[in-house]
Amino acid sequence: MNIYVGNLSYTLEESELQDAFAEFGEVSSVKVLSDRETGRSRGFGFVEMPNQAEGEAAVAALNGKDVGGRALRVNEARPREER
Repeated sequence: MNIYVGNLSYTLEESELQDAFAEFGEVSSVKVLSDRETGRSRGFGFVEMPNQAEGEAAVAALNGKDVGGRALRVNEARPREER
C-alpha cells in the first residue's frame, strides 16, 4: 500500500517517519520529498507498506496525529496524473 503523508515538519527526517509507521507493521520504503534547488523538505512524502491491513491501520491512526509539532495528513496515495 502506497501512503501519502502531508503537512510534515520541514525538519522531520525519513527515519522519524519510518518509526511512526513501523508501529503498525512492516515498512518497505519511506521518501520525504525535497526541493531540488534548496534541498529543504517540501513538507510531504510517501510511505510504502506491503501489507494492506497494516497500511490501513496506520492511515487511520496517524491521520491528524501531531508529529514534530504538526498534525499529519495521511491517506492512500493516488496514482500520479499525467501533465
